[in-house]
Amino acid sequence: MTTTSYLMLAASLIFAGGFRAQGAQKAVATAASPANASVAAAASPNGAIASGAVAANDPDYKIGPLDVLRIDVWKEADISRLAPVRPDGKISLPLLNDVQAAGLTAIQLSAAITNGLKDYITNPQVTVSVNEINSRRVYVTGEVSHAGALPLLPNMTVLQALSSAGNFTPFARPKKIYVLRVEGGQKVKHPFNYKEVLAGKNQEQDIALQPGDVIVVP
Repeated sequence: MTTTSYLMLAASLIFAGGFRAQGAQKAVATAASPANASVAAAASPNGAIASGAVAANDPDYKIGPLDVLRIDVWKEADISRLAPVRPDGKISLPLLNDVQAAGLTAIQLSAAITNGLKDYITNPQVTVSVNEINSRRVYVTGEVSHAGALPLLPNMTVLQALSSAGNFTPFARPKKIYVLRVEGGQKVKHPFNYKEVLAGKNQEQDIALQPGDVIVVP
């Protein structure tokens, strides 16, 4: 093989290697993009847990019944524990017995426990965190592939909730969907025409959901 042939072969190998490297870098960058990260998170089987974590990290989140709290009291392992919030809104702690938790933020509950422990412990230092959110949920029922409870994220709308409930069944009537909500002790229906909202029409139907709302897909 001549010198010229060797040079041409070497140049082609270098070019091919560089092309493959650029392709690999592009693939890594694409996979790491925020958009794809969001899609992967939404598709994750732990998506509900992640959604709950988002709400739990909100400092204004109000604790509700059936939530699970992590109570940490510095240097007091016998008091520190996971504490489920009972249906009556209270938790049980050594020394303090029943403590009202529902309706308070984690910071407010931490202050209440701290004040209560001052009668038993010198300078108690208490940290409260929301370990599981079970009180803020909405429900999707009817002709969808994944009916059931969903964690209620801040400002979640009907359309967003439906996107987490899977596909409609062949028997679904997406123009007749409604949200069942208790208002003033009465059950009220809020109509939702899926096809209209998806087409950008009558967007006022895509209301922000409240805890306990039931989305019915007839």
